[in-house]
Amino acid sequence: MKKLFQRYVGMKLYRYYIYMMTAVVLALYVTPTAHAVENMWEVANRIIVDVYNKIAGISTVLAGLMSAVAVIGAKLSNNQHKVDQAWDWLRRIWIAWVIINGIGAFLSYIVPMFSGLATIT
Repeated sequence: MKKLFQRYVGMKLYRYYIYMMTAVVLALYVTPTAHAVENMWEVANRIIVDVYNKIAGISTVLAGLMSAVAVIGAKLSNNQHKVDQAWDWLRRIWIAWVIINGIGAFLSYIVPMFSGLATIT
């Protein structure tokens, strides 16, 4: 009885193993291969530059718009506390704009100067 049980379980496991290997081989056979035309790093660099240019453009437009709102709020307000808050917001807006565009300037002008320095020759 024990040998019969082991043979039956062994045959089932063998059958499951064959099914699983067949599924793996079929998945590998059916999966299409992709051949890249460009270098992955060049594509990534192009995407990063494009996204950053869009972010810098949007941040510039928003900084100008919010600056106009802050200045108008400061000029039309009759409360000194609100005027001070508007000027503080204007300062924060321009500091954020400088930081966002400063990161881009650093990446586009400073980083290429260091290319090739981290290589072992």
